[in-house]
Amino acid sequence: MQRRALGSWVTVIALGLLPALPLALTAFGAAGCNKARAKQDTEALPAASGSSALASSSSAPAVPQIAGLPSGMAPRPAADSVLVGGREAPLSFAPIAKKADPSVVTITTVGEEQEPRGLFSHGRRRETRGLGTGFVISTDGTILTNNHVVEGADQVLVQLSNSHPYPAKILGRDAATDIAIVKIDSKEPLTALPLGDSDAAEVGDWVVAIGNPFGLSHTVSVGIVSAKGRTREDVPLDPSGYYDFIQTDASINPGNSGGPLLNLRGEVVGMNTAVRGGGAQGIGFAIPISMVQKLLPTLLRDGKITRSAMGVRIRDVRELSPEQKAQIRYTEDTGAVIEDVEPQGAAAKAGLKAGDVVVAFDNTPIENHKLLQWLASTAGVGKSVIVRVIRAGKPFDLTLVLGLLPERPRAQRRHVAPSDEEP
Repeated sequence: MQRRALGSWVTVIALGLLPALPLALTAFGAAGCNKARAKQDTEALPAASGSSALASSSSAPAVPQIAGLPSGMAPRPAADSVLVGGREAPLSFAPIAKKADPSVVTITTVGEEQEPRGLFSHGRRRETRGLGTGFVISTDGTILTNNHVVEGADQVLVQLSNSHPYPAKILGRDAATDIAIVKIDSKEPLTALPLGDSDAAEVGDWVVAIGNPFGLSHTVSVGIVSAKGRTREDVPLDPSGYYDFIQTDASINPGNSGGPLLNLRGEVVGMNTAVRGGGAQGIGFAIPISMVQKLLPTLLRDGKITRSAMGVRIRDVRELSPEQKAQIRYTEDTGAVIEDVEPQGAAAKAGLKAGDVVVAFDNTPIENHKLLQWLASTAGVGKSVIVRVIRAGKPFDLTLVLGLLPERPRAQRRHVAPSDEEP
């Protein structure tokens, strides 16, 4: 399904069962944007090839230990590589694909939706089916995928390579970041994919995507990291979501949603989530695995993310005009300027005011307002943090106790442009 919004076509490639991932994204499955139907487009696609190998060996760092994560997570592997200009270059992608493939799963979902009433319909309920991808992150059967793949599903089935489908239980999910965790009970320990460091990935690095585009299971495609830090302004999704996408030209299509994006060590650096379609080709987006790892312990423990908040409305300093910057006596291009302070909120109680520029949060420099939004929302309700502020040209620190960010109803979070078409 395609939706037209903001003057561009964006296709969400996830075949899951949820109501639309807003603004022109067709979630990789029967949802992302709206629940996909069993009938799928069978248009012929170019064959995807595959996988990654390297030659010469260097030891890889150990997998970081994060409290709250499953104990069966895979260690980070050593890489065999050839150095070209001081950088690793693949001889073949086959070894990476072969090693990772057993950990990549096909996710199918079954649910119901109500037909809209009209001249020839009576608003009856009908069955919907979705298709997506996931990957094993722990030997105990814990699997990572996109929220839009499983949201709204009454039944979730997971199929390993060369095995029958297993019923899966949803352990946790977060719509704002489009992350979900499901689990299956397997008699044998599963092979987990090691999670890498997406912050260390650089533009131009090779990446490998594995998934189930259009139901073509375990398809491998290869590309590079085309860009980093793509936000909801670049990929018009849920306007209340938190996005910091890796952009790649590795081929991604409907059904790839929730699949891994691997580096040359075979480590997951991203989870494939969306693609920009229409006239442009080769533009896919993956959630950085570092963002996922930040939320995994809470999702596994609580099944959801409870977000904290400062109680302010902010914008990038770089968006200000010279006159506006002069008005607040600020000359730099980094930081987040406070436009409004919520009465009785955390910021108001700490003494923050409109016109203040936040340049550091809990000792982390603030480059832009998106970073501040992410840090403040994931720090934790009730946590005391030190905020570095510039007011009228003078720097000082304030201590702020974060409050609770109220959850918005799904109907308000979604934005559907008038020109969007329903399937």
